[in-house]
Amino acid sequence: MFQKITCFLIVVMIGQACLSQVQDRSVFNGKIASNTSDLEGVHVINAQTEETVTTDASGSFSILAKADDVLVFSSISFKEKRIMLKPEDFTNLNFSVKLSMVMYQLQEVVIKRYDNINAESLGIIPEGQKKYTAAERKLKTATALNATANAGTMAGGSISADPLLNFFSGRTAMLKKEVAVEKKEFFMKLLENMFSLDHFIDRLKIPAEYVKGFEYYAVENEKFTVILNSKNKTSTEFLLGELAAKYKEIIASENK
Repeated sequence: MFQKITCFLIVVMIGQACLSQVQDRSVFNGKIASNTSDLEGVHVINAQTEETVTTDASGSFSILAKADDVLVFSSISFKEKRIMLKPEDFTNLNFSVKLSMVMYQLQEVVIKRYDNINAESLGIIPEGQKKYTAAERKLKTATALNATANAGTMAGGSISADPLLNFFSGRTAMLKKEVAVEKKEFFMKLLENMFSLDHFIDRLKIPAEYVKGFEYYAVENEKFTVILNSKNKTSTEFLLGELAAKYKEIIASENK
């Protein structure tokens, strides 16, 4: 019985002490400031009472405190800061605490190339499948025959009308020209990447104003484009020399 009374008295005394501690404190209003507009969610802790509040979107907060209490400002985005409150802080309507942002230094980023990983190696598309350019895809779509269209109405099915319409409207011819132009542009870029302008002028002796014309002349040659596409620079250079000799003869004949 005596032990129960003693425990009860201790609980009452602790409760009164806590109540007295709370009553000694008043609501303290303040605000945090920083170089960022994201001020919401910063923890404000009264180190004496361990009460914790968080700031709102404007950085404002309210917490029970008294003079000599230490407020701790903590956030993942800001460096921790501790402020001991002074009596005059309670009459300061513009009490503000400046916080410094935490700067995280990234570790070195290593970029690795995985040349063997592609759609074919992952099994997304079959190996060795022909790759079409944008112009080739358009032409293939425009000329594709749909053997399943109206199946059963004719022996072996029927032919979709779309390819015929494209043929008679001239769209197929236009798309074929687009594919041809695209191929020439591809070979032109390949040629220019393989040989510099100086090579055409100094080595092949093509006048500077005729270099572009010679490039078009070269990529018109099917034998040359096959070798060029193989990316064998030695063979390409050899044939390019032969074509340069013929092209210079053409220039000479035109200038007579």
